[in-house]
Amino acid sequence: MSIMGNYRKGWALRYMREAKAELLAAQKTPSIANSLILEAMRKAQAAIYYSLGDPAFIESIVYQAFYNPQQSAEEPVLKCLIEIERTIQRLSQTPETEFTNTIEQVNDIVRIASDIVELFTGEKA
Repeated sequence: MSIMGNYRKGWALRYMREAKAELLAAQKTPSIANSLILEAMRKAQAAIYYSLGDPAFIESIVYQAFYNPQQSAEEPVLKCLIEIERTIQRLSQTPETEFTNTIEQVNDIVRIASDIVELFTGEKA
């Protein structure tokens, strides 16, 4: 693996560790959970982007597909990334009263991200 590959791999694994830690902290501290939840989701998303390649390039592709729904995404990975972005945007506007449902959805995002990162890095995230 190239130096850049090791660099991205390191960041992907780091973001996954941080996403899991923030999700755990949100579950233990509901009073500050909203900001922790949003950070956990964004870090899980960043971990995926780093594991796939250049994060800025991946993000650009996802945003183009996300904001141009007339261009249907046929690629399964892109569909997954669009759905994660859609969920993050929706949950970032969810009232605090839906805490349990939100935590479950964020847990799903972190789990999916962990699976993707493990698949592409070859290491347990």
